[in-house]
Amino acid sequence: MKGMYKELIISFVVIAIVVIGNVITQNNTIEAVKQISSELTLLREEIEKDNTEQEKSKRQMKKVEEVWEEKYSLMAFYIEHNELEKVQTELTKLKADIDMEEYAQGVENLESCIFILEHIKDKSALKIVNIF
Repeated sequence: MKGMYKELIISFVVIAIVVIGNVITQNNTIEAVKQISSELTLLREEIEKDNTEQEKSKRQMKKVEEVWEEKYSLMAFYIEHNELEKVQTELTKLKADIDMEEYAQGVENLESCIFILEHIKDKSALKIVNIF
């Protein structure tokens, strides 16, 4: 009987650790997506202006990249790398579009990037559907 209680306690501890770990990583993912999306929104506002200034757009793109690099290093521990690579690919395309002053194409890549980030956030959420 004592062995059964030990096993039950160990099981509860393991489940608690998994749930707490998931809550921590989910909160980090939500914050990261929010921050990156916010910077991307500022970039969109800049490149959608009638007379877009390339230097301002480049500075904002640099901010986006800095935030991405900061968040990527932590998210890489617990999010599938192919998902993160999709975001990186869209950011690379976006940067090239800004460098070439192809702002219409840049907005498309920016929207795609935000969509992928939202997908990552939803995919990592602890939901009954995701468990089963």
